[in-house]
Amino acid sequence: MSILIIGGDRLGNILQILEEVGYKKIHHITGRKSSETSLKIPSDVKMILVLTDFVNHNLAKKIKSKAKDKQVPICFCKRSCSAVSQVLQMQTVSA
Repeated sequence: MSILIIGGDRLGNILQILEEVGYKKIHHITGRKSSETSLKIPSDVKMILVLTDFVNHNLAKKIKSKAKDKQVPICFCKRSCSAVSQVLQMQTVSA
């Protein structure tokens, strides 16, 4: 499985959590560059995770719209291992 993470300069231990859940390919975009607002969601992405404390409202809004168009699930959480684990667990239960 593949996941797109938007926000955060470094992912740290979050990578390990994602790999434990089964995400083998992890795309990461920091969201700091203005050119990243026109990003394209890779075709193999199964979920988008937005780290809210590192992304501005405009980028979050654009990503949400693109995810809806491609019918890719999108989750928002803080950049912490516990928050990411909780969101991934809820996403797994609802799927």
